[in-house]
Amino acid sequence: MSSSKPQIYCSNLNCAAPLNDFGSSVCKSCQTPLIYRYLWAVGEAVLQIPVDSQVGGRYVVKAPQIWLDTQPGLQPDFPTVELPDALLPYLYLYPYRLHIPEVHGLCSHVSDRPTDEIFLLENVPLDKQGNLLPAIAQAWAQATAARQVYWLWQLLQLWNPLAEQGVSASLLAADNIRVEGWRVRLCQLFIDEALFLTENEASSETPMLGLADLANVWLGWIDQAKPEIAEPLQRLCQKMHENGAELEAIAAQLNQLLLEQTAQLPLRLQIASATDPGPQHDHNEDTCYPDNTKPNDGIFPRLVAVCDGIGGHEGGEVASQLAVQSLKLQIQALLAEVVTADIVPPEVVAEQIEAITRVMNDMIAAQNDLQGREARRRMGTTLVMALQFPQQIVLSTGQVAENSHELYLVNVGDSRAYWLTPRYCHQLTVDDDVAAREVRMGRSLYREALKRPDSGSLIQALGTRDSEFLRPSIQRLLLEEDGILLLCSDGLSDNGWVESSWLDIMGEVFRGKKLLSEAAQDWVDLANRNNGHDNVSVVLLDCHVSTPLPDVSFPDVRSSLNSDWSESSRGLLQEADAADETAGRQAGKGKKTNKLLWIGLILATLLIGSGLAIWAQVHFDSQPRREQPTSKP
Repeated sequence: MSSSKPQIYCSNLNCAAPLNDFGSSVCKSCQTPLIYRYLWAVGEAVLQIPVDSQVGGRYVVKAPQIWLDTQPGLQPDFPTVELPDALLPYLYLYPYRLHIPEVHGLCSHVSDRPTDEIFLLENVPLDKQGNLLPAIAQAWAQATAARQVYWLWQLLQLWNPLAEQGVSASLLAADNIRVEGWRVRLCQLFIDEALFLTENEASSETPMLGLADLANVWLGWIDQAKPEIAEPLQRLCQKMHENGAELEAIAAQLNQLLLEQTAQLPLRLQIASATDPGPQHDHNEDTCYPDNTKPNDGIFPRLVAVCDGIGGHEGGEVASQLAVQSLKLQIQALLAEVVTADIVPPEVVAEQIEAITRVMNDMIAAQNDLQGREARRRMGTTLVMALQFPQQIVLSTGQVAENSHELYLVNVGDSRAYWLTPRYCHQLTVDDDVAAREVRMGRSLYREALKRPDSGSLIQALGTRDSEFLRPSIQRLLLEEDGILLLCSDGLSDNGWVESSWLDIMGEVFRGKKLLSEAAQDWVDLANRNNGHDNVSVVLLDCHVSTPLPDVSFPDVRSSLNSDWSESSRGLLQEADAADETAGRQAGKGKKTNKLLWIGLILATLLIGSGLAIWAQVHFDSQPRREQPTSKP
């Protein structure tokens, strides 16, 4: 260890003079943007290392547990034999990377003692300058009622996954819980001490952690909760202390409160999309919804989707078209039934959406079987979609709010979803590729898995196998802040271009200086310039929940924005609401169970009838085409 003045190495490994002064933004030699990668250090020796020390020849200690990697172009050290047990919970919880950090690598050069080995975490709650984001207790009093409940909801949803890995104590250390806007993030994972006790050692003084422990943490914040939610949260914490308290019952009550708060906000949606074959292809295997049109189909603007076809000209584009057309019909049926004031639990909605995804899969798989396509010749498609699910919510005043502000996000494959605001860019989805699989299975660190030649190969897609093998990822978000959801194929997301360019392209949209449709085209142009090896598609869903609309200093642009909004989202949203209301009067307000059975019947009918019609049309169009390789370019 040393304490000399740090310098930052250029990440371009071919740079002739890679050393740069700390604070520089680009390399003085090759003009490559410099990377300042701050990591979170975990280990017994961490807190004994002085601030400003240099460790292992490349890390600078900026604050306790916050280290700067001065050589970000080099790989970190990886375990040479087997992964330490302390790392495994991070790997198994990789699907929750929206909230939980990832293991970056090891630092084995602290001392000669094996116990002093330190592991480094990335995707941690630090800003670009290496400062910790605010703890939830710090930000709590300034948050809205909707956001306060939303933070608690996220913590409750993490309880079971973390408990299964023996790290639920991570949710009980208040300073470990950080927030970034709507999002809850953890600094690190803490092992539950009770797991180390044998049956003989266990006693009434050392019980296993439970919901009562979580409630005790929450009670420290609730005295500063907004008045409209303080009493319901107090009652909820009391129930969490009862013997036999069940997570499902607690979650149902918290979900009711969450939906009541978000449903009182306005919600205005605007959509823009763009797709292009790319400079190296003469055809486009991507399909998106909507496709540069403003359809009057009862689901616009509630549904957005991107499908990236796999299997060449006569396979990939057919699969992606089949998927989107099937999706539209099934979502129409689903939304037509969302007319009662009874709340459909999120797990039930997720089951319905998963059933829809399996129908899409089986339609493509059926065509593969009919054409005798086997193994790598089977066509398929990725899917990333978002559905704004407009449930009616009965408020405490007795009034009925028309929209619960729920957004259900589904992904299969490596097409991605991002949430963008003027302050941050959050990747919401996890790719279904080999590298991610190796992490989830506890076999490799992510950066180590990326070294595999097949690291980016897909492990699942719609249509390639029977639906019993399909595992779509489904998550629910609540729209309680202004932001833009970006869906895209990997023709855009490859090489980190969304993460590095989001503010350059979307900044003028946030300031009211650029139309959403112009931004969509800018994303496509960026992908063609900097990736260019694939088709590219992007769909932007602008979600506005604040009121009134923000003033902008460009009347001509604001006028066109308002006009575009009036013609697209407002009018069609009213038509969709009217259609839902009419359907509600026709269907009546039957019991929730009957409604869900009816949805299932509709989905089955679509599969047998409309599905075959879609298949026949696309199959006919595809017949004269030449056979192409089925692997993804």
